[in-house]
Amino acid sequence: MTLVFFALVVVFAGAFAFLNGFRDASSSVAVAVRTRALTPTVAVLLAGLFNFIGAGLSAGLALAASRAWLVLPPGGNGLTILIAGLLSAVLWGVYSWWRGIPSSSTHALVGGLAGGGVASVAVGGHAVAGVDDSLLFQVVLPLLLSPAISFAGAYLLVWPATWAARYTPPHVVHTRSRRAQAVAAGGVAFGHGLQDGQRSSAVLILAMLAAGLTDAGSVPVWVALLTAGMLTAGTLAGGWRIAYTIGYRMLRMDPLRGFVAQLFSSVLLLVGAIGLHWPISTTHTVTSAVLGAGVNQRYPATNRRVVLRILAFWALTPLVTAAAAFVLELALSPLMGL
Repeated sequence: MTLVFFALVVVFAGAFAFLNGFRDASSSVAVAVRTRALTPTVAVLLAGLFNFIGAGLSAGLALAASRAWLVLPPGGNGLTILIAGLLSAVLWGVYSWWRGIPSSSTHALVGGLAGGGVASVAVGGHAVAGVDDSLLFQVVLPLLLSPAISFAGAYLLVWPATWAARYTPPHVVHTRSRRAQAVAAGGVAFGHGLQDGQRSSAVLILAMLAAGLTDAGSVPVWVALLTAGMLTAGTLAGGWRIAYTIGYRMLRMDPLRGFVAQLFSSVLLLVGAIGLHWPISTTHTVTSAVLGAGVNQRYPATNRRVVLRILAFWALTPLVTAAAAFVLELALSPLMGL
């Protein structure tokens, strides 16, 4: 049964990576499409390319993340916790995409693993070591810090950007901003690949450790290729419901502010992945930066009802996936005795 459970983890990890690209990559190019910096086709191809590169380069980061993230029980116990966590994150991701709400795949996954670990203890299994620190540093702190930093940074950056363009004709500003925004969109997609690629790869490494198939000395090539391939495939499929929410429903934005939002988002994602080794949510970062840059305008441009709905989904994500994974682990636990 251990190999069967491991195969299921690989399947659900691939589905998680695909859905991650399907939902989050559209967020990275939503504003570029909205401001006509890129056409939808070019935007998706650009995001797919840089997601693949970022996810492929995230293999080394994934090894460090798997060591510092969680310690799963060996055998079927640990694998069923992964299955429950992944399946709950996938189901919640599909639901939030259907509602057109940008939510964090990372927070969904960590919440699911926490709920699965609690259920394991409830049925007499082993606990998940490190889950308290993981919840603190990968859910609570990023949930509070990264959106706040992203919002404030983009809001403040609008002032020097508009000051620098104060004597330039508006049509020239729009043209230059669209060109720069196309580059920034690639940076966001690259940062998304670095950030979210390592999470999917780390799950597979944890599964191999639980199944006794590796000692985590290195990342197998197939893990990096599977993660990068599924993330890119999801990106190319394009989940435009969420892109429509960010680019059209949440607020109105001009090309200059769109460039500011994407520039700050890409910098924060890259610094978080490479410099600080922080698991930052691409969805939270991009959405908050867009909101921060868009709020700093002379006219009201924000749909407060949509913003409040997004914030409610962000708060509910780890709670809902933890509850769903708890139930799923209870259902899977009898199979461990086979």
